[in-house]
Amino acid sequence: MQTTMNLLEKAIEIKSISEWTRKLGLSRQALYTARDRGNLSPAIAGSLAEEIGEDSKEWIVIAALESERESACKERMVRKWKNASQNMRNL
Repeated sequence: MQTTMNLLEKAIEIKSISEWTRKLGLSRQALYTARDRGNLSPAIAGSLAEEIGEDSKEWIVIAALESERESACKERMVRKWKNASQNMRNL
């Protein structure tokens, strides 16, 4: 499954973290902190995806799932999301 760090890596290939921070109107440290934490918030992921031409809805869902605590519900939703993503790619 893709992670929001994959999205951030794609974005960094286009512009630097500092440039993205300014473009998205974030605090100076927002993307650095997210990178250190290992995930983007759903709002930042959606905005960044939109800016680089990716599906913002998909990235918002991925970010929301990443931010959830480990639980049976999270595992079920991750499995469901993986299956749905694979089915959409096979169309």
